[in-house]
Amino acid sequence: MSEFPPTQVLPQAKRTVLVVDDEPINIQLLQRKLEWDGITVLTATNGESCLEVAQNERPDLILLDVMMPGMDGFAVCAKLREDKRTNAIPVIFVTAHNSKKGKLEGLEAGAVDYITKPIDLDETIARVRTQLSYLAINKANIELTRRLGESRRSAAIGALTQGIAHNLNNLLGVVMGYLELAKVNYKDPDKVLKNIARVESASNRIVGIIKQLSTVAFTTRLPLHEMSLERLISGSLRRAKEDTNRDYGVDINNDHPDLYIQTNIEAFEDALSKLIINAWESYGTEHAGGRPITLDISKAGEEIEFKVIDRGAGLDPEIEENMFEPFISTKNTVGVGMGLTVARHAIRTLGGEIYIKPNVDGPGVTAEFSHPIAREEG
Repeated sequence: MSEFPPTQVLPQAKRTVLVVDDEPINIQLLQRKLEWDGITVLTATNGESCLEVAQNERPDLILLDVMMPGMDGFAVCAKLREDKRTNAIPVIFVTAHNSKKGKLEGLEAGAVDYITKPIDLDETIARVRTQLSYLAINKANIELTRRLGESRRSAAIGALTQGIAHNLNNLLGVVMGYLELAKVNYKDPDKVLKNIARVESASNRIVGIIKQLSTVAFTTRLPLHEMSLERLISGSLRRAKEDTNRDYGVDINNDHPDLYIQTNIEAFEDALSKLIINAWESYGTEHAGGRPITLDISKAGEEIEFKVIDRGAGLDPEIEENMFEPFISTKNTVGVGMGLTVARHAIRTLGGEIYIKPNVDGPGVTAEFSHPIAREEG
């Protein structure tokens, strides 16, 4: 049988294989072949030393003999899988048993591959290369995902910064304009008061943007407290009223009012109040009559599901794909457009997820989000 050439697809990173066998001759043969292929080899002659070397050296792959005195390969593999330091290391079992049952037992124990004795060195090296290639690809995918995440965060920060600058500049322009009008009309108290009121309104919107930015600056972990669903909902409605100076007639369907969940009260109430405000505003400025909003709360396993349902204008196709980005809005008022951004950030920080879906039984949309009932701080 011809020799397999050394692999060319793996990155030039150090590759380490731990060979575990109670027969020194088997270790020597595998070690020589693997080192010829450019692989660093660690060795162990029993299960206990295998675990110690694996924990200390973190090899890329383990070639593990099944039939060893004392702790056999199955027991060693189980121990490796229980330890967070070693549970991701792939294991190839080496055994004299060639039965289907034995192979299935090995794979069920956590092995990624199975080699039978007597060992064909070329085949073994090929299988080792394959597993190391999988490992390299997986590491490359993880790194790519990390870099894509960083790129998205950078892009989001750029969009956020640009939106903040644009909105604050516009609002400051509004403030300066009405202050100039107040100066021009200083002899007319009614006009001065009207202009000052508009200055105050613009200033409040500036304060609102800064407050929302503080919410987006949440860290990945927040202090958690137990609170009943009933109190969280009433607090969210109260906050929505305080933020907009309007009452919200929300029809609440809650089968678990006395259920307590672990949450950050500030973040939760801010998120739910933003969704309620968004539902009210979905009807548009020209809407006359009632603005029905329904809040459905249900328990699904270890999570609580919340649905904020409106019968408004529905999703605008122009912003549907980017609705969670900062300052994406169909409203023409300066200084708006961060409600969904803030809500999603808070909900994700609390361990949940949010979706905006068109209603299937009529107009409007449903903002649906989940929240774990219990969550560990850390």
